[in-house]
Amino acid sequence: MPAAPNPARPPMSDTDKKPYQVLARKYRPETFADLVGQEAMVRTLKNAFKADRIAQAFIMTGIRGTGKTTTARIIAKGMNCIGPDGQGGPTTEPCGVCEHCTAIMEGRHVDVMEMDAASRTGVNDIRDIIESVHYRAASARYKIYIIDEVHMLSTSAFNALLKTLEEPPEHVKFIFATTEIRKVPVTVLSRCQRFDLRRIEPEDQIAMLRRIADAEAAEITDEALALITRAAEGSARDATSLLDQAISHGAGETTADQVRAMLGLADRGRVMDLFDMIMKGDAAGALTELSAQYADGADPLAVLRDLAEITHWVSVVKITPDAADDPTISPDERTRGKQMADTLPMRILARTWQMLLKALDEVAQAPNAMMAAEMAIIRLTHVADLPSPEDLVRKLKDATPPPPPAGGAPAAPSGTGGPAATARATVSSGATGGPSAALAQDAEHALARYPTFDHVVELIRANRDGKLLMDVEADLRLVSYQPGRITFEPTPTAPTDLAQRLGSALQRWTGNRWAVSVVSEGGAPSIVEARTAAKTALETEARDHPLVQAVFEAFPSARILDIRSAADLAAQAQTEALQEVEDEWDPFEEE
Repeated sequence: MPAAPNPARPPMSDTDKKPYQVLARKYRPETFADLVGQEAMVRTLKNAFKADRIAQAFIMTGIRGTGKTTTARIIAKGMNCIGPDGQGGPTTEPCGVCEHCTAIMEGRHVDVMEMDAASRTGVNDIRDIIESVHYRAASARYKIYIIDEVHMLSTSAFNALLKTLEEPPEHVKFIFATTEIRKVPVTVLSRCQRFDLRRIEPEDQIAMLRRIADAEAAEITDEALALITRAAEGSARDATSLLDQAISHGAGETTADQVRAMLGLADRGRVMDLFDMIMKGDAAGALTELSAQYADGADPLAVLRDLAEITHWVSVVKITPDAADDPTISPDERTRGKQMADTLPMRILARTWQMLLKALDEVAQAPNAMMAAEMAIIRLTHVADLPSPEDLVRKLKDATPPPPPAGGAPAAPSGTGGPAATARATVSSGATGGPSAALAQDAEHALARYPTFDHVVELIRANRDGKLLMDVEADLRLVSYQPGRITFEPTPTAPTDLAQRLGSALQRWTGNRWAVSVVSEGGAPSIVEARTAAKTALETEARDHPLVQAVFEAFPSARILDIRSAADLAAQAQTEALQEVEDEWDPFEEE
């Protein structure tokens, strides 16, 4: 039977109940001593207050939830605090009980104006501030303007504020807060004392959450607090809000599993199991584990994010082993992470990271996230155990049979790069006889500058006649050439006016008449045809090489994209090195 109400004490009415206050507001810092992880800023402010060197304007920058607006209010309290006896001066330890401290923390002080620049971005809003700064504070020592997200102000609003910001009245102080410091004009930054609020370190974050949990008489495990800290990513407000949610979710003792369910996270140990299966190329086991995590409520996108996080963490641990000592990671995970860092090559980790980044975009955009995640896992398992390019070439070289004996196919000449040599297409110059005797002496000297047809092609290129150059290279099959006389066979697709256009252009450029005639047969391959034939022959030669054949046997879908000789590579490296030297050379350094 329910207990009867006590007749001596009337039941509590709804108006008597104190409304619930979220933890992020309930435990908002009220003094500099309450700020977590901002020791450098607090030290600077204390020294400034102590030396009576309080700046005319402050700007607070940092990620969300690090205490920018809270710090602004604490500064406003410190500048206007009068102490419990009403006789105090500016201090970094505001009493919190005087009328000014109370009104400022409750956001109702008439002399401390807070403005959200995200919703009031125009010049008219700033003009109201400019007009009001001339009036002294109604009751406080200073009139303080706190502008949150100041980077959202328009350019005209910033310009309107500059003069007042540079020479404000002695009774006026400005405090700005922003998450995008680079969007604030330099002219504004130069007039403010800047403070960069740091991300909260994991150790400090966990300690803060433990203090709040104890004050709320909430039972929550250390592993659950570590998960909340990791999810908050350095934001004290996010961490406190997640703690508030976790306490309600747990309804008693809150465990790590409950926090994972609340955040939609997979078990970190199971994600490491999945990562291990992927690295071993166990596609079936990886898909089974992914399906099991999905059935338990894990979001496929969150699983891939966790895989990317583990890939990054293992890579960092491989380079800097001290990174394993992360307080947000359990001892078992640290041990496994160190083992992975010792056994997995950096090349595989880097390749996995790149593939996971691409997979995250695919899963986020796919109509079915689980299907996209499964395809990503399949790709990862098939690529994870592939040998590196260097290992592959080494293995293929070891498996390549020795060259044929002397009676076999001739070996590639030394220095030509064998099958990787690049053929240069050239067109025979044809007849080399001199010009017609009827030509004048000056014409003979002028035409002597073009002894081969290659010189004609270069002349067309130098004059930037792209259409004529394209037609000559593709559709002119040279029969014979003499300076001033060209005979060619056109291809079936050649323009009918090619000979007339070529002769006119050469006469215009050289100042001498050129005889360009057309015949029906006997022409050599065009420049394009010769170039294509050379490339085809070179690719055929490359495909016949035992090493290349071994590559195609291992990767049937591979394609030959480019063929370069050792000489080509050396020339390219020399060109890049010279360019790098030119880029780094500063002619003024020698003066």
